[in-house]
Amino acid sequence: MNGIFLLLISSVLLVAAYFIYGGYLSKRWGIDKNKKTPAHEFCDGVDYVPAKRSVVFGHQFASIAGAGPINGPIIAAMFGWIPVLLWILIGGIFIGAVQDFAAMYASVKNNGRTIGYIIEKYIGKTGKKLFLVFVWLFSILVIAAFSDIVAQTFGGFSADGVKIKENAAVASTSIMFIVVAVALGFFIRKKPNNILQTFVAIVSLTACVALGLSFPVYMTQSFWLYFVFGYVFVACITPVWALLQPRDYLNSFLLIAMMLCAFVGVMVNNPKMNISPFTGFEINGTYLFPILFVTVACGAVSGFHALIASGTASKQIDNERDILPVSFGAMLIECLLAVLALIAVGALSSGGKLPQQTPPVIFASAVAGFLSSLGLAQNVVYTLITLSISAFALTSLDSCARIGRMSFQELFANDEKSSLYVKILCNKYVATSVTLVMGYLLALRGYQDIWPLFGSANQLLAALALIACAVFLKKTKRNGFALYIPFIFMIAVTFCALGISIHKLVSKITVSHDFIVAADGIQLVFAVLLFVLGIVVTFRGIKSLSV
Repeated sequence: MNGIFLLLISSVLLVAAYFIYGGYLSKRWGIDKNKKTPAHEFCDGVDYVPAKRSVVFGHQFASIAGAGPINGPIIAAMFGWIPVLLWILIGGIFIGAVQDFAAMYASVKNNGRTIGYIIEKYIGKTGKKLFLVFVWLFSILVIAAFSDIVAQTFGGFSADGVKIKENAAVASTSIMFIVVAVALGFFIRKKPNNILQTFVAIVSLTACVALGLSFPVYMTQSFWLYFVFGYVFVACITPVWALLQPRDYLNSFLLIAMMLCAFVGVMVNNPKMNISPFTGFEINGTYLFPILFVTVACGAVSGFHALIASGTASKQIDNERDILPVSFGAMLIECLLAVLALIAVGALSSGGKLPQQTPPVIFASAVAGFLSSLGLAQNVVYTLITLSISAFALTSLDSCARIGRMSFQELFANDEKSSLYVKILCNKYVATSVTLVMGYLLALRGYQDIWPLFGSANQLLAALALIACAVFLKKTKRNGFALYIPFIFMIAVTFCALGISIHKLVSKITVSHDFIVAADGIQLVFAVLLFVLGIVVTFRGIKSLSV
């Protein structure tokens, strides 16, 4: 099988899905272009800030993409390219895009409030409290996994001390990105026209990349881990217009450039899939069900997307007509990125064996190799692709940290006593610090060790979001049947996956004795809590749905 065929078939199906299925859901649920959105109604200059469709799309797309659609498909390729491709397309169209659209739609129709509020309003206060705990725990897992990925892509030295110029260039460019984003935020604040805004963004982006390549910053991975957590702390408490919106807007151009590079590279080189179409239902003790479905994660469906759609993006929607392209459309483009990642690992594989590098390195190396045939410098392309991956991981980090902080605050915000203890916990600096400290402890174990639990929690969160949205649609006299089969399937997948994660962590204590309390202990506690919370919230949601 060749890469062009896979890419073209996938592209046609995803475009058709947007116009046919996305259009059908919009008409079925109802989009009111004349209704004032929460961004206008509750504009506060901090979280509720109306923005142009392109800016909100940039935020949503950059936040949900992260490293997930690249890491997941490449790791899952051990089962063969056919099951991975089928899950990306079927799961992405009928579950992932539907969930993202439903979550953003429900949030906009409920004053831009989160999925947690949807659960409280339509399922009950207890369900909301449990869900908020679930979201907070999940946010910590995302912070841990993605911070380690970013630190690795910034690390300027190999294990034996050799300088890695590409990583150092990515690090320096990313730092400049942050500075430029703040300046761009103030520029956009003055509401220039779209053409000028786009021109400034592209020029700034190009300048950052050029300077980053010229002035690499060599620091260790451990240093960058500290830096990432420091940046995330600041980003988490800063108004969205000052950093989140402009950074994501810049990143959207970078992501589009990365995908265009990969797309053109595949079309020019037509790489072969050097891995088997299907390797079996069991690979080295790992079973296709449920591991495939939680490993691909963001490339097909992700509960994290529902948090972004209802936690930050919904508060920036200028007109209800923007909901479909910002949510449904962004998810389908992410599916296309996942397909490109699958083609990349297939191209670099040899004799049916997957390459041994990390997924970001595999993807960047493949695309750089594709484009070198066009005369482009391979090191420049490699740096650009690696920069893109780390930039989106950073975007996911600051968005998720903000959601984790808000979830932690919301857990105590409605406490009627309003004691000093409660006020301290609701303080945004305290809530942010507690969330990031937990994330740092888990990050010490490395993203490879965290990914299975992250994937399981991520997909269970998707199931809970689908249930909440289904209840909302039913209670508001809208047809939510499109969500029923997806949430049933996701429940089956994720409880099985969480059970496997718990069993493996317990086995480290009783069998391998490779149990680290500061990392594995936290993971085990998280896994058990997520499993129990998931059961309770699922039961309450299904009960409300059946009434």
